[in-house]
Amino acid sequence: MSKTSKGEFGENIASDYLKEKGYNIIKTNYRSFHGEIDIIASKSGVTVFIEVKYRKTNGFGLGFEAVTQSKIQKIIKTPCRFDVVSIDANLINHIENAFSL
Repeated sequence: MSKTSKGEFGENIASDYLKEKGYNIIKTNYRSFHGEIDIIASKSGVTVFIEVKYRKTNGFGLGFEAVTQSKIQKIIKTPCRFDVVSIDANLINHIENAFSL
């Protein structure tokens, strides 16, 4: 499975999970000058930008550990709430308000 396919696979799992939690998926794979945002969703009137990290195993660490300071600096340029969905094997961890400006 290619890196792109793995990313899409993880994002599909995350989207389904978020929908079950009552989120409305607005856009996936949003691209701008500053970079890419995996999922833009809303819930209870709050727009949420969500970074998805998928790991089939934890051999390289957990998914949320791969959200680097560089990645954070790229996506915090737009005011909103930032969540991370970490998919590690069969465990989904949704960290709401994972970081802020």
